[in-house]
Amino acid sequence: MSSEIIIAVPTTEGRLKSFIENRLVQRILLALILINAVTLGLETFPAVMAVIGPVIQILDKTILTVFVLEIVLRLFVYRLSFFKDAWSVFDFIVVGIALLPASGPFSVLRALRVLRVLRVLTFVPSMKKIVGALMQSLNGMLSITMVLGLIYYVAAVMVTKLFGEAFPEWFGSLGGSLYTLFQIMTLESWSMGIARPVMAQFPYAWLFFVPFILIATFTMLNLFIAVIVNAVQSMHDEEHKAEHDADAATQQQLLAQMQLLQQELAHMRLQMQSKDNPT
Repeated sequence: MSSEIIIAVPTTEGRLKSFIENRLVQRILLALILINAVTLGLETFPAVMAVIGPVIQILDKTILTVFVLEIVLRLFVYRLSFFKDAWSVFDFIVVGIALLPASGPFSVLRALRVLRVLRVLTFVPSMKKIVGALMQSLNGMLSITMVLGLIYYVAAVMVTKLFGEAFPEWFGSLGGSLYTLFQIMTLESWSMGIARPVMAQFPYAWLFFVPFILIATFTMLNLFIAVIVNAVQSMHDEEHKAEHDADAATQQQLLAQMQLLQQELAHMRLQMQSKDNPT
């Protein structure tokens, strides 16, 4: 009998996948993203660009070349599966924007190349969890936004009719009232800048402003926070549940192996007893 030993030789795609997913390579890419964030910031200082502008531009193009090569390698390795991952699509769009020409109709989009800094999100797991939680909470946030929009509309119509004639610069139109109410919601100069001047002419105006702030600022915004925190907690619970299930599966497997060993030992004892006491 001849035994054949088959040695699995890694394919080119397998080697490239291992290279891309290597922890050292991931850290190098993360370092390049951070360096690129610094260079993009330095480009906003004319004095710095006058001194080391060419060096910064060469460094920026070099880092961009590395990013493009990384995207090309990932496309080659994952092929169509690349576009099934939202984070991969995000990386593709961000790097693609940086390749737009500096002149022509798309030159304005060149300012968006700073979005390359957001690629940090794809390399830091904790940040990815936060973004994932935000995406999961979109449905709840949309419902809260609709309720808040309804409250805004009703309040804007009210203040336009109540205070529009006396204060046309703030409440003269529906659009102006909506903007003023947004300013009030952010608590930016709402008391001395808006509420008190209105109350000087309409003493009971506080009956509108105080409930509006309580509802729009404290209640609704806290609901936004509650939805996001709930989404983060849900993701945390799912991760712990997965870890617990994996531990339970491992324990179950060990228990099954121990039971099998016990059965084998019991069978060996029976065989030894039968040999010692032949009939």
